[in-house]
Amino acid sequence: MQMLRFLLVAACGCLLMIFCAVALDSPPVSIATVPATLRIATFDVDATPPIGSMMAYDPVTNRWDLGLRARGIVLLGAGEPIVLCAVDWIGIANEGHDAFQTALARAAGTSPQRVAVHSLHQHDAPDCDFSAEQILKSGGLDPRQYESGFQRQVIARLETALREALPRAQPVTHLGLGTAKVEKVASNRRILGPDGKVRDTRWTATTDPKVRAEPEGVIDPMVSLVSFWNGDQPVAVLSYYATHPQSYYRTGLPNPDFPGIARFFRQLAVPAALPIHFNGAGGNIGAGKYNDGAPENRVVLAERLADGMRRAWENTKREPIVASEVSWRIESVALPPAKYLDQAKLEAQLQARNPKFAVEGNASKLAWLRRCQAGHKIDLACLGLGRARILHLPGEAFVEYQLAAKAARPDLFVAVAAYGDYAPWYIGTAIAYEQGGYETTPPASNVAPEVEGVILTAMRKLLQLPP
Repeated sequence: MQMLRFLLVAACGCLLMIFCAVALDSPPVSIATVPATLRIATFDVDATPPIGSMMAYDPVTNRWDLGLRARGIVLLGAGEPIVLCAVDWIGIANEGHDAFQTALARAAGTSPQRVAVHSLHQHDAPDCDFSAEQILKSGGLDPRQYESGFQRQVIARLETALREALPRAQPVTHLGLGTAKVEKVASNRRILGPDGKVRDTRWTATTDPKVRAEPEGVIDPMVSLVSFWNGDQPVAVLSYYATHPQSYYRTGLPNPDFPGIARFFRQLAVPAALPIHFNGAGGNIGAGKYNDGAPENRVVLAERLADGMRRAWENTKREPIVASEVSWRIESVALPPAKYLDQAKLEAQLQARNPKFAVEGNASKLAWLRRCQAGHKIDLACLGLGRARILHLPGEAFVEYQLAAKAARPDLFVAVAAYGDYAPWYIGTAIAYEQGGYETTPPASNVAPEVEGVILTAMRKLLQLPP
């Protein structure tokens, strides 16, 4: 009905234009449709914090050869510009996420709801939550990792880089889609016992050989590549793979870990195109089966992921694409806050200036609760590109959401980027909250088991809508 009304209004507008032209003895007005030209601009800035600043867990003591990046694309010509951005940080939450969206939207000349910002979740990396920072400072507490001076500098750099990239936008004539299986990287973190409860957690670095020997479990082994082409030249390559990105961390050296190294390898192999990597729904996925934490495993995991990316690139099929085949849709949802979260208790800890309040991440939890109370909603988004659909999810969503999305539309190429607004933290499935385990036991998840129904309903709406 809404589309019918839109078409009727558009038709009336065209008739009015013709009538006015005739009445004013103007030259005839052509109502032929001129196809919009699809274009793409890329941007890339350094997002590595300076020595002495605070990362998620530790202060920066030195620099590594590879720094952290914040990079993305702007799609132009399909209505208001669409912006996708991936950042090598552990998480971007609450008003921090809002600030990223607002700044990038301002630079692109679009709405914040048409901007998707995701972190890759590396642990030797900054955290970002302006709401938590404000709460801690208002209570006279040290904002620690939420001190936002550097984070705001990166936002300003991104805004400038995006604005300067727009005049250099290139035409997009073809879309490339490819997938491949990644061998011996991802494994499920949650090992269930005979009673159906979590018996062991296989951390991203697992020293116990018996736990490493457990089967891979439920994962999505596929890496998905989406590339944009100007004729025969690739301009940008977006990759999607679901796993925690840690090999080892708490080194004091900000680094992009093995996904960042894999991305660098692919940039060396295809220098004409900017590689942009997104972490999929990897909340319950890690490399623990294949990683005991030995430093040499970082490059081993990077090479395996890069090999999957290479084969997905070789498997890529290019097809023409026009602006009318690009769509952007959102479903704004109210995620149910976790029942264990007690706002009055958190407010009391803040008033008492309890040092644990800052250390345990309670400021971010309180910010999340306050936003929920105020009616704040989180946008789930879907980018349509011809026969491809790219879903954008918040938090550390479990891989089951990604698998459900792919199963819902086997006729389409479906990829998933999670770790959008980081405020919910872990987003498990309903049964996972009954099974126990780290991810769904307080204080790791800020949402209730009912979150499954909310997200699945929104995903189905986004995936079932026509392009």
